[in-house]
Amino acid sequence: MTRKTRIRAALVTAAAVVTAATVTAGISVATPDQKHAPAKPGKKQITALFDNWNAALQIGDPEKVADLYAKDAILLPTVSNNVRTDRAEIVDYFEHFLENKPVGKKIETHVNVLDNNSALDAGVYEFTLTDPKTGQKRVVEARYTYEYEKRNGKWLIVNHHSSVMPEG
Repeated sequence: MTRKTRIRAALVTAAAVVTAATVTAGISVATPDQKHAPAKPGKKQITALFDNWNAALQIGDPEKVADLYAKDAILLPTVSNNVRTDRAEIVDYFEHFLENKPVGKKIETHVNVLDNNSALDAGVYEFTLTDPKTGQKRVVEARYTYEYEKRNGKWLIVNHHSSVMPEG
């Protein structure tokens, strides 16, 4: 059982205990109106988050790319051996990565919408990179996973793992 699954199970159990206690005590608890609950995002909406990220790469500003990551995000980048765990490290990675004018393209994608505020997007993508000195282009194929959370009404990347294909 994953950590997230254990946490969710604990929350469900806690909610059941609180509900049972309030019923036993004769306390009336109002439930939220379903009409006002946020809509669960569709797979298309989650898939579009990559397009926004890829468009930010095209701008060439590492700060703009880093804005798409949560403050506590973790980045396991494609072309670096260093795990990035704060904004400064994420910006540093993109300062170097963007020198190669990356253009991403998804090859295979699998979206799993977990709830109204979290989703996973995993699969295979490729980047066309341009050597800044020679202008020579090369294509790097990689596996990826993006974990997104909606925080304060905005979808942010909380975990991004990308690794070059081992047989590439």
